[in-house]
Amino acid sequence: MPSFSTADGINLYYTDEGNGLPVLALAGLTRNGRDFNHVAPHLPVRLIRLDYRGRGQSDWADPETYTIPQEAQDALALMDHLGLERAAILGTSRGGLIAMVLAATAKDRLLGVALNDIGPEIADKGLEVIKDYIGKRPLQATYTEVAAFRAKVWTHFQDVPMERWLAEVSNHYEEREDGLHLRYDPKLRDAVLKSAAPAPDLWPLFDALEGLPLALVRGVNSDLLTRACADEMTKRRPDMIRAEVPGRGHVPFLDEKEALAALTAWVEKLQ
Repeated sequence: MPSFSTADGINLYYTDEGNGLPVLALAGLTRNGRDFNHVAPHLPVRLIRLDYRGRGQSDWADPETYTIPQEAQDALALMDHLGLERAAILGTSRGGLIAMVLAATAKDRLLGVALNDIGPEIADKGLEVIKDYIGKRPLQATYTEVAAFRAKVWTHFQDVPMERWLAEVSNHYEEREDGLHLRYDPKLRDAVLKSAAPAPDLWPLFDALEGLPLALVRGVNSDLLTRACADEMTKRRPDMIRAEVPGRGHVPFLDEKEALAALTAWVEKLQ
């Protein structure tokens, strides 16, 4: 199992597949590298996926270290471990925030950034949803039950086949005899609630992306990234490749045709 140790002794899991342009894929808040299973076959790049500390197959750590700045340092440590001077970042949600922090603090290590349904303003509605579910096991006991629940209740996602929901929930949970368990440290909840307010001004971090090839994929039904925020991002970066994915909320799976068109154009610009 490929892994490396951070400066504070935490063992972090990663995968490294493909050839060519190195793209570091950073997942959402509670998710892991398996989040990119859907898009991976479509990207002609060297795709490197990191499980953050406390998530996926990586070690759990002191919850005080479950922060975006620390996770940005962990991303750089992985690049150092692999001998990569520079890499592009494909960041879903929290991964996009990490990418913006890296643009502000270690821009010389970046080739470009693609943001999946995230920007410098986080809508209150989406934030409240995160606060409600984070750190809690689902009430459903099996993959089949929780997949059926999502298909029925997650109305901001349309035309999603059941096999996709089953793949998603198996990425997020581990099915055991006593029900579904989180694939992350439940104490992540404490770290997130502690850091949730007051929200800092993140626009300087977005502006730090200036000069880097940039793409944005947004779910039309997103409750975290508003159209107004995405429009302001486009205004500030008119060269930004942008895709609006219909029938998707937070976050698109990235293998939708609109998302793939944007990511393909982004990779071409990187090369």
